[in-house]
Amino acid sequence: MIFPTDLASFLELLRLHGDEAYGLIFAFASSHSLLLTLFAGYASSSGALDLGTLIGVVWAGSFLGDAFRFWIGRRFGNQWLSPFPRLHRTSEIVVRLVDRYYVWLILFHRYPHGIRGVAGFAYGMSQLSWPTFMAFNFVAAGLWSGAIISAGHAFGQVSEKLMSDAFSGLGMVMLLVFLVLSWVLSKKLERVAEQS
Repeated sequence: MIFPTDLASFLELLRLHGDEAYGLIFAFASSHSLLLTLFAGYASSSGALDLGTLIGVVWAGSFLGDAFRFWIGRRFGNQWLSPFPRLHRTSEIVVRLVDRYYVWLILFHRYPHGIRGVAGFAYGMSQLSWPTFMAFNFVAAGLWSGAIISAGHAFGQVSEKLMSDAFSGLGMVMLLVFLVLSWVLSKKLERVAEQS
């Protein structure tokens, strides 16, 4: 089987290749990939991935990804974003917000789609110190990983109770609906953040 065609086959593939799946999830968590993290939580509800390991992997990926982006922002400043006008403009907005609301921004920047990719760079470009950023980043990464994985896990448990194996196609549809709704919420949060 090259590519699974139903949810049960896909979850079995994750069970068989768990180590590679954790590596992929770590990489995506470092970029704050909301949808893959939600799906990983969903997969943990079926036993395809271990919930505790998953939270640790996502926590580490999220924490280290932002620490790396902070380092790049501190090292290279805002000049390297000049060829990318949208990212440049977004980072300037986030830098201004960091100077006023750094605690709230660090705790919640992972949720809205528009700023979660550039916020780490903006923290590095701001006056925020390394120790302050690292402390808040560690807490925020843990909160984010716990919240998103738990949401996916809870959805998996609820959907499992609502359907049997005969309806695995329905399970895939429900998962897609859940992921689309999560994406829509993320976009709405992005618009709210941009209006601030």
